[in-house]
Amino acid sequence: MAPANRPSPRPGFVLDVDRQTPPIVFHHGEGFRVEKLPVGRSRVIYPSEPLNGMKDPDGAIVDALLNPIEDDPLPTLLKPGMKLTIAFDDLSLPLPPMRRPDVRQRIIEAVLDMAAAAGVDDVHIVAALALHRRMTESELRHAVGDRVYEAFAPHGLLYNLDAEDPDEMVILGVTEHEKGGHRETVQMQKRAAESDLVVYVNINLVSMDGGWKSTATGLSGYAGVSSHHNPETMKKSTSFMDQEKSELHRSNWRQGEVIKNHGPRIFQVETTLNTNTFGYDGPLAMLQKREWEWNVKDRAMFTGMQAGLKRMSGSQKRKAFHSWKAPYELTSVQAGEVEAVHKKTTEMVYKQHMVPVEGQTDIVTMGLPYLSPYNVNSIMNPVLVAVQGLGYFFNLYRNKPVVRKGGVLIMSHPTPWEFHPVHHPSYIDFFEQVLAETTDPVVMAEKYEKQFAEDEWYRHLYRTSYAYHGVHPFYMWYWCAHALDHLGGVVVVGGDPRSVRRLGFKPASTLSDALEMAEDVVGPRPSITHLHNPPILMADVT
Repeated sequence: MAPANRPSPRPGFVLDVDRQTPPIVFHHGEGFRVEKLPVGRSRVIYPSEPLNGMKDPDGAIVDALLNPIEDDPLPTLLKPGMKLTIAFDDLSLPLPPMRRPDVRQRIIEAVLDMAAAAGVDDVHIVAALALHRRMTESELRHAVGDRVYEAFAPHGLLYNLDAEDPDEMVILGVTEHEKGGHRETVQMQKRAAESDLVVYVNINLVSMDGGWKSTATGLSGYAGVSSHHNPETMKKSTSFMDQEKSELHRSNWRQGEVIKNHGPRIFQVETTLNTNTFGYDGPLAMLQKREWEWNVKDRAMFTGMQAGLKRMSGSQKRKAFHSWKAPYELTSVQAGEVEAVHKKTTEMVYKQHMVPVEGQTDIVTMGLPYLSPYNVNSIMNPVLVAVQGLGYFFNLYRNKPVVRKGGVLIMSHPTPWEFHPVHHPSYIDFFEQVLAETTDPVVMAEKYEKQFAEDEWYRHLYRTSYAYHGVHPFYMWYWCAHALDHLGGVVVVGGDPRSVRRLGFKPASTLSDALEMAEDVVGPRPSITHLHNPPILMADVT
């Protein structure tokens, strides 16, 4: 928690780099690089400091359930004999995982208390995985808490969604909107679809999360998700984080209309967290500070950490970083009608993340951390490096990208030719077979997607092991489509040259080399903008 005497959080801002600017810390996988940016033509976008958390999160949750937005109080919706399904966001949110108690635990316990008081005894709790990997017992325990786990999991009432179980998935209908010659399919888990009430428990890490995306995607499978996770939709989504410019958003909202008309009643519970990723004190606290504000202790801790990381193997570093749990604090919770709730949620996300930025730049630089939504307790393979930089960090903007059309993106990451064999089996074949032939999302979608999506071995591993769905690496590459279409080049600093070239990018050993390579694309003395991220920021570019 924040110190009691902590001053009001300072907003994010843009720093013009001059001769007095200290070296900048770039995240670099399970490590860091310290870089000097060119003076006079570089700027750094710093995120806002973490908003102060709510003093009584449990009280705020109960209040939201009793006083929802454009809906009836939850207790009045709960009736004896009804079917109640509680669905919740999986381990891809938040990043890093939060310290216990997780906000999902707090909400699920409050909902269960109200359900018990109303005499509701037919309750299922479902991790809304869509095509993500199954959560392990420890991961489920962390999200819902020991009390909920012990009461429901042994009886088969707390479980992972299985989107490939033909007996447990149903088609609710199709949208009226035609895209690519067909209408969008709306698919849902059968238990949820047949419930009298679905309470969806969401965490909005970024503005792309939540709303109808929760149920239309989270409780769906390949038939529904493929309606919008495709190259056409991704290229038209000129910012995933700006709802007004996201075709992905519009597609999910069209599917939401079908759910409203033909599916269960949805009671949406959405939350926002602050960006207190590394804590206000402790071993990683300096990563939330601006470099010129580091004190003697911060510099000593960082120097010691760098020295320790040099002595550790890759697996040791990975284990150390993935053990970190963030001390996030709840900043808002709202419940009720999906769209009305999401409007309030988005306002809070923007309040935390938005930083005004004037004008675009020739080159944007970013350091990529060890973690993405798809390698929690796992390995950041090269495909996930690409989607982290081009799919997520590139799209953290409103109005227009930070980098101009035809500009260059430079990202820092080791990019090892390494994959988690249990979590990412189809990624291995995608990287070694598909990317060896083409990096064009349209070509790979037409030639290879169905083969991977319907492969029986991948289906088996998704259903019975802890593997992402066979089609998942394709979707990750499609997420890069808008950036690939916008950029004139991508350079990776400090990455395995073989991996980087397989991705279709250019490797560089140093930032200076990368900037020289970028000048071949954008011209001499280019303007440079560095995204000092994480903690998360969103550039409001004018």
